[in-house]
Amino acid sequence: MSDPIVFVPGLLCTEALFAPQIVAFADRPIMVGNHREHDSIEAIAAAILEKAPQRFSLIGLSMGGYICMEIMREAPQRVGKLALLDTNARSDTPDQSERRKFLIDLTRKKGFAKIPHLLYPGFVHEKREEDAALKVIVVDMAMETGPEAFIRQQTALIDRIDARPRLSDIACPTLVLVGDGDRLTPPPVAREIHERISGSDLVVIAGSGHLSTLEEPDSTSAALRTFLNRP
Repeated sequence: MSDPIVFVPGLLCTEALFAPQIVAFADRPIMVGNHREHDSIEAIAAAILEKAPQRFSLIGLSMGGYICMEIMREAPQRVGKLALLDTNARSDTPDQSERRKFLIDLTRKKGFAKIPHLLYPGFVHEKREEDAALKVIVVDMAMETGPEAFIRQQTALIDRIDARPRLSDIACPTLVLVGDGDRLTPPPVAREIHERISGSDLVVIAGSGHLSTLEEPDSTSAALRTFLNRP
């Protein structure tokens, strides 16, 4: 029997980020990790592990990928297979941290309503900047997440450690996947992760930006299925 799947969403994302994949893998038990309640990657990972099955396949996108790398540090023996989607193993740069602090300050002083619209273009392939249907999904996920959780998530991202030194410790089968038009964590960043995890697979999804699971769901689900079904 196949292991259950634990999905871990990205910043301002909910289980809707993986809606196409939840349908595609309806034959497996599925859990979506909660990354809204804590303000550190370590605490989020620990909380997910507390609720997760004893052994599972782990799939995370963007911030979810950072959390997955921490789960691999805390409990590698519980993960049968790992998929890191559109993510980055490095810690925040000073410029990235300043941007996050600006967004936290903006949220506190001016409110949260404009934040998802401000962030949306960077989340998607350039050809989808005017994709109204996709934008509705992204904004709805953000509004469901809300300002308090957004601030906690941004704080966790500012404080996260550089995961690159421990990537070589990952021994389970691993897939690294990235959209060819991902502007937040572009293909060279994915390739860096792939090169540090021995035996990992690298898949580049054509026509996708940062949100590969929603932008190119068929290609992304097919890549995940091929990976997860491999003995």
